[in-house]
Amino acid sequence: MKFGTYFAYWEQDWNTSYLKYVKKVADLGFDVLEVGASGIVNMSDEELHALRKEAEKYNITLTAGIGLPKEYDVSSKDENVRQNGIQFMKKIIQALNKANIHAIGGTIYSYWPVDYSSPINKEVAKRQSIKSMKELANFALNYDVTLFIEVLNRFEQFLLNDAKEAVDYVEEIGRDNVKIMLDSFHMNIEEDLLGDAIRYTGKHLGHFHIGEANRKVPGKGHMPWDEIGQALRDIEYDGCVVMEPFVRPGGIVGSDIKVWRDLSENADEAKLDSDIEESLIFVKEKFLDITCRK
Repeated sequence: MKFGTYFAYWEQDWNTSYLKYVKKVADLGFDVLEVGASGIVNMSDEELHALRKEAEKYNITLTAGIGLPKEYDVSSKDENVRQNGIQFMKKIIQALNKANIHAIGGTIYSYWPVDYSSPINKEVAKRQSIKSMKELANFALNYDVTLFIEVLNRFEQFLLNDAKEAVDYVEEIGRDNVKIMLDSFHMNIEEDLLGDAIRYTGKHLGHFHIGEANRKVPGKGHMPWDEIGQALRDIEYDGCVVMEPFVRPGGIVGSDIKVWRDLSENADEAKLDSDIEESLIFVKEKFLDITCRK
C-alpha cells in the first residue's frame, strides 16, 4: 500500500498551486499527493511539467480527484450536457498525462453534489452514465489513466451508494481501467459493515479514501480502523490509501463539504502538519501487516 493525503486538508479553494504540497507531504512521510483535477485542467503545460518534475524529485505519486459540476454531468439525459461532460473529462485526462498522473477518482460518472430539487430517474441516469464511462475508459487507455468510481452517501449522490451497486456498475462497464473507489466517510453512512463491503469489492477496489465520520484525520474519531485494516489485508489490497480530512470552515472547500465549525481546534499550519503526521503513523499501524511494520 501507498499512503497519501488530499491537498485540500490545508486549502480553502479547490483551484490552487499544488507544487508547494509535494515536498510538504514527502517530508511528512507520505507516498502520494492527491490534487484537484479542476485545477489541473486549467494549468499551463509549463505548470504541469513543473509539477511532474517536483513529484519525481521527491518520489511522490500524484493522483487526482474531482466531483464533476452539473453542467458536465455525464449521466445527464440531455445529450448536450452529457457530451460537454465527456469532452471536459477528456481534456482533464490529457492534462493528467502531461503531469504524469495515471489515476483520477471521484464523481466522474455523474455530478456532485446532486440537486435533489428536481425529480431523479436513477435508471435513465445509470444508462447514460455507463455509456459515458465506456467511452471515457477507452479514451483514457491511450493515456494510461485509470478511472476510479467513488461510492458516495445518499445525501451527495444517488447512482452509487454502496459497494454492491458499485461492483454491479463496474462489471457492466467491463473495462480493466475502471475500478471502484471506496471512502470510509461515505461507507460509515451506507454500509452495514465496513469490512464486509471492502471484501465484497475485492479485486475491483482501485483506490481508498479514509477519514473519520466527522471528517477529522484518522485516529480522532470512532471509525473501526482495525476492521478496515484487516479487510484490506484480506483482499491483499496494494493500491493507494489517501486521507481526505476536512477540518476547517471557510472558502469554497468548507462550503462544498459543509464544514460549518472549526474541527481543527484553531490549528495553525504547523499543528495541521503535526496532526496528519501522527495520523499517518496511526494508519500504518492499523493497515499494514505486523511483519511489515517498522
